[in-house]
Amino acid sequence: MSTVAEQFSAAAKANFEANLALYTDFTTKAFAGVEKLIDLNLTAAKASLEDSQAATKKLLAAKDLQEFFSLSVAQAQPNTEKAIAYGRHLASIATSTHADLTKAAEAQAAETKRKIIDFVEQASKNAPPGTEGAVAFVKSAIGNANAGYEQIAKSTKQAVEVIESNVNSAVDQFTLAASKSAERPVKK
Repeated sequence: MSTVAEQFSAAAKANFEANLALYTDFTTKAFAGVEKLIDLNLTAAKASLEDSQAATKKLLAAKDLQEFFSLSVAQAQPNTEKAIAYGRHLASIATSTHADLTKAAEAQAAETKRKIIDFVEQASKNAPPGTEGAVAFVKSAIGNANAGYEQIAKSTKQAVEVIESNVNSAVDQFTLAASKSAERPVKK
């Protein structure tokens, strides 16, 4: 039978190892998200450069001012569509990275909760007589902390869903406004 101090030491070591694993997992997932973001930005920059070169060539080849303005206006719609696609892709990267990080944190929290409950159960079995009140207090405190954590997690998840909904709504409104402005006839 191990002592409470040995159990506590083992639990602390396991907790440290779990936190290190979580940190490593978070870092890996965050870097993957950054990697996707860099790839998106490089792809967008290359496409933008190519599009700018082609548009400049067309504009320089314009025979008169009317053709120049017509070509300029014609470039607005594809550029708007590309900006919208970029925004959606960026939001997708952010959402998937957030989901990965949240899933890792929730899994770690559940495992930590399980280990703490197991530790308290084992420690309470070895607790000296007369400490039942203290053990009950610790169990109650852990229960309250877990309830508080679950409420914070629920509130955070709701807040993120609202933010994602607002971003999607803003992109949709921008798309609608852009398509309406592209449909307007050009004044000559």
